[in-house]
Amino acid sequence: MDEQRGAAPRRDAADAEMSGLAAEPAAPEEQLEDTRWVLILGASSGFGAAVAVALAEAGFNICGVHLDMRARMAGVEEIIRRIEATGRQVAFFNANAADPEKRKTVLDAMERRMGGDGFRVVLHSLAFGTLQPFVSPAPGETLINQKQVDMTLDVMAHSLVYWTQDLITRNLLRRGSRILAMTSAGGSRVIPNYGAVSAAKAALESHIRQLAMELAPRGITANAILAGVTDTPALRRIPGNDKIVAAALSRNPSGRLTTPVDIARFIVMWAGPGSQWATGNVLQVDGGEEIIG
Repeated sequence: MDEQRGAAPRRDAADAEMSGLAAEPAAPEEQLEDTRWVLILGASSGFGAAVAVALAEAGFNICGVHLDMRARMAGVEEIIRRIEATGRQVAFFNANAADPEKRKTVLDAMERRMGGDGFRVVLHSLAFGTLQPFVSPAPGETLINQKQVDMTLDVMAHSLVYWTQDLITRNLLRRGSRILAMTSAGGSRVIPNYGAVSAAKAALESHIRQLAMELAPRGITANAILAGVTDTPALRRIPGNDKIVAAALSRNPSGRLTTPVDIARFIVMWAGPGSQWATGNVLQVDGGEEIIG
């Protein structure tokens, strides 16, 4: 009996050595700061609105930046009420997120409001660009011009870099912070009239990769989210959006479109410590839509 008891540990050690587990070092424990605020650029509809509510329900305070006319403010106020109902703090700013002075105003106000806290999640979900053809207009269409191309890329891509620069300078991003940016399949596919937005999405993904590399030593991650086709106000502005919806429904193996809530639930999960080692990616959250082609 004594011999049998002594043999078992030797067999366990041999098994572990053969599997490679004995030589595998433990992953270092990440010391992440407990930041409790979220910054959402494009917080008044679609993905931004759903994420704002979901993260508030998960215990985060919400800072939202949006640009809406008076006619749409009732919807914005409803989102704010839903966040307040969770018991979390909320600060919404109706401002152009691509304007440097407005960015400064928002961050000045948030530094005072947050009292030394930082942002756990920064979501870039700005969908404001020009949908016009480059060289082949249909009857009644006009060609896109330089000002419109520049504006589209500045709002939908480059603004992410400028916000990140200011957040780092002000120490509002800490070890464990998550930068997320909403991209789309249009960043690598051709869609009528989508040229400038497609370029912006491709640039946005490139910016994410660069930020991931530069921010990794600080323990800050940066990833893009490629959602499946989703019925949002941004989609409805694309000419021929009914055909885009029909094509997505026909090929999505899950049998439905993506919803803003699908993305919100994913981001709630992503905000936790378990995603710390993933950075620089385009994360497909689409029920399998993209793998079908």
